[in-house]
Amino acid sequence: MGAALFPHQLAAIVFLPLLGFLVTGTLGTAIGGCRLGERGAALVACAMPLAAFALAVHAVLALPPGPAGVVEPLYRWAEIGGLSLDVAFHLDRLGAVMLLVVTGVGSVIHIYATGYMHGDPSFGRFMAYLNLFLFFMLLLVLGRSMLVLFAGWEGVGLASYLLIGFWFDEPANAAAGRKAFITNRVGDAGFLLGMFLLWTGAGTLDLDVLNARFLAGPVAAVPAGLVALCLFIGATGKSAQIPLYVWLPDAMAGPTPVSALIHAATMVTAGVYLVARLHGVYAAAPDISALVATVGVVTAFLAATIALVQTDIKKVLAYSTVSQLGFMFLALGVGAYGVAIFHVVTHAFFKACLFLGAGSVIHALGGEQDIRRMGGLRTRVPVTFWTFAIATAAIAGIPGLAGFFSKDEILWYAFASASGGSTWRWALAAATAALTAFYMTRLLWLVFFGAPRLSAEAAAHVHESPFSMTGVLGVLALLSIAGGYLGIPHLLEPVVPLPAVQPARAALEHTLLYVSVALALGGVGLALALYARAPRLVEAVRGALRPLHALLEGKYFVDELYDRLLARPLVWLSERALLGIGDRVLLDGTLNGLGALAHRGAGWLGRVQNGSVQFYALLVLGGLVAVLGWGWRHG
Repeated sequence: MGAALFPHQLAAIVFLPLLGFLVTGTLGTAIGGCRLGERGAALVACAMPLAAFALAVHAVLALPPGPAGVVEPLYRWAEIGGLSLDVAFHLDRLGAVMLLVVTGVGSVIHIYATGYMHGDPSFGRFMAYLNLFLFFMLLLVLGRSMLVLFAGWEGVGLASYLLIGFWFDEPANAAAGRKAFITNRVGDAGFLLGMFLLWTGAGTLDLDVLNARFLAGPVAAVPAGLVALCLFIGATGKSAQIPLYVWLPDAMAGPTPVSALIHAATMVTAGVYLVARLHGVYAAAPDISALVATVGVVTAFLAATIALVQTDIKKVLAYSTVSQLGFMFLALGVGAYGVAIFHVVTHAFFKACLFLGAGSVIHALGGEQDIRRMGGLRTRVPVTFWTFAIATAAIAGIPGLAGFFSKDEILWYAFASASGGSTWRWALAAATAALTAFYMTRLLWLVFFGAPRLSAEAAAHVHESPFSMTGVLGVLALLSIAGGYLGIPHLLEPVVPLPAVQPARAALEHTLLYVSVALALGGVGLALALYARAPRLVEAVRGALRPLHALLEGKYFVDELYDRLLARPLVWLSERALLGIGDRVLLDGTLNGLGALAHRGAGWLGRVQNGSVQFYALLVLGGLVAVLGWGWRHG
C-alpha cells in the first residue's frame, strides 16, 4: 500500500463530479448563455470524473490492510434523542472495487458521450446530467450511513429520470423517464421501511456497524428476516428484478451513453451492492436469502428468453442486463457475495462495451436500431465490429475472457454452496447461460454478418465512429479480455468471505466447468447454425412455435398486466373518486359556489345604482324610517 490518504480525499472524490455539474450546468447550457461552448463543456464534464478516478486510484492504493478500511467524517447531520446521524464516508475493499468501477467506467462513458452527442443543441445539459449522476452514485458507494447511501440512492433515481427522458420532446421518451422514476419509488418504499426498522432496533444507521452486529450474532431488537425482505424490495426496483424490472428495457429511450452508464456499472448494480454491503443481515435471514436466489435465477431465465426475439439492438442488451443482474442476485442468495461483485465488475466492462458498440452502430447508420435492417457491417465499421465481438464472446462465457470466470463461479456456488446451493437453481442458471450465448451470437451475426439489409439512406450514411468513441471501445474490449484475471472474490474475502462448499459436491467442480464451457460453445454454435447456415429454418421454427414467439415478443405481457391491474384502476380512482368527488365537488364546487354567490350578490346590489334620483330619495327615506323605528324601540 502507498502513502496515507489526503485530508478529505474521499469527499473530494464525491464532490468533484458535483462541481462539474454546477459549472457545466450553469455555463454550458442555454440558460447560461452557452459561454463554455461544446468544447469547454466537454472538457469540464470529462475532467471532473477523470480527476475523481485519479484520486480513487490513490485512495485504493493507500487503503490500509485488513477489513476495516478508513472512515472520513464530514459533519454532523442531525442528533435525535441522543443518537447522532453523521455525514461520513467509508472506504474498505468492497467500496474500493465499486469506487474504481464507477469512476473508471463512468469516466470513459463521459469521453464517449462527447463524440456521440456532438452537435446536439443540449450538449451542455446532457454532460451536466452525467456529472450529476456520477456524484449521486459516488455518494451511494462511499456513504457510511444508510441515510447518506439513501440520499445517493434517490439521487441516481432523479438523475436517471433526467437522462432517460433527455429528449423529452418525444412523448415516448418522457413516458420512459416517468416509468423508471415511479417504478423505483415503489421499491424505495421497502428500502425506507427496512431503514426505519434498523434505526429503531439498532439505534444506528452506520453500515459497517450494522453489519458487524449481525455477523456477531442475532440482534434481538431487529427482525433480520423482515429487514432483509424490505431492503430486497428496494433492491428489486433499483436492480430490475421481478416484479420491478419493467422500467429498465424502456430506459433505452435515453441516449446510448445513458444506457451504458445506467445498465453497465452504476445504478442497476446499486441493489447488488446494498445486499453485499449488508451481507450480515442476509446471513441471519436464510429464508430471505433463498428468496433472493430464487428471484435472481428466475429473472435471469425469463429475461434471457425475451432477449431471444427482440429486434431493437438496445432492447436485446437491456434484457441481457436484466438477466445478468439475475445472475448476481443468484450469487448473493447462495452467500457468494464476493462472486456477485466479481460479476458486477466484469459485467461493467463487457456490457459497457456492448452498449457503446451499439451506440457506434446506431451512430454509423444515422439512428437505425432495428437489427433486421442491418447486416454486413463488419468491414464498414471494423473497430466497432471487433470490440463488439470481443464483448459478445465475454458475455457468452467463452473461456479466457472476463465473463467466463465470473459466470462460472456463480454457477459453481449456485450448485455447491452450503448456504443454499441447489441442483434446480444451477440447472436453470446453466440453461440461461446457454441462452445468453445464443441470443448474443444472433445479435452479432444479424448486425455485422450476412448480406446488408440497410435502407438506402442508412447505407449512404455508414461510417466508423470518431476516435473519442472507438478509443473507448478499445479500452473496454481490453478490459473484457483481462478483467476476469483480477481475482475479485479472493480480494474481497476479508470483507465478504466466500461460502463453504457442500462436501458431497466438492468433487464435481471440474465436471461443472466443462459443462459450462460446453453450454457456452453450444449456444454459439446453434446460433451460427441457424442464422448463418439455415436462415429459412429460423422462419420455419418461428412459424411452428408462433404462440410461444408471440408470448416472448409480447414480453410475457407483464406491462399489459400491470396496466390492467394497477394503472387503470388508479387512473379511475383518481379521476372518478378523488378527482371527481374531492377536487371537482368539494374543492371546485365550494370555490366556484362562493364565486357564483358573490357574482349574484354583486348583480343584485348593482341594481341599486340605476341613476334614478327619485329611487335614491326613496332609499334615503326608507333608511331614515328604519333608524327612527330602531331608536324608538330601544330608547
